[in-house]
Amino acid sequence: MADDTGSSSPPAFNYVLSFILVGLCWGFTTPFIRRAARTHKPPPHPVLDSPAVKASWLKSKLYGAFFGVLDLLRNPRYATPLLLNVTGSVWFFLLIGQAELSLTVPIVNTLAFLFTVIGEWLVEGKVISKEIAIGMVLSLTGIGLCVQSKR
Repeated sequence: MADDTGSSSPPAFNYVLSFILVGLCWGFTTPFIRRAARTHKPPPHPVLDSPAVKASWLKSKLYGAFFGVLDLLRNPRYATPLLLNVTGSVWFFLLIGQAELSLTVPIVNTLAFLFTVIGEWLVEGKVISKEIAIGMVLSLTGIGLCVQSKR
């Protein structure tokens, strides 16, 4: 059956699923990225010990940053969740071109917060305190009120 309103906007389910996917990619991956970054033991880089690099503050900082990033990106425990996180950013970019901006940003960020809390519980065994749980419920309630007011 065709839509008689002439509107070609996607169904609300598509938006809800998109919001959840972006929030999941941003929030749930963050604890995994953090754990990988904290536990990462970089290999030695002889160039960092060379006299030319040690003599220059700028060179030592630039080379150190370069090898630090390179070492993390070579670590699949870091690179895989980072890739998912960045994929969420691409989906978000596509989503804000279609969905209402004043709803998309708070919804996605709230979901990212919720998924981060759940991810921390899963990855680090962090207890979800009563205050955090109340904050999660209030965040969802606030999003519900915002969505309701846009109708």
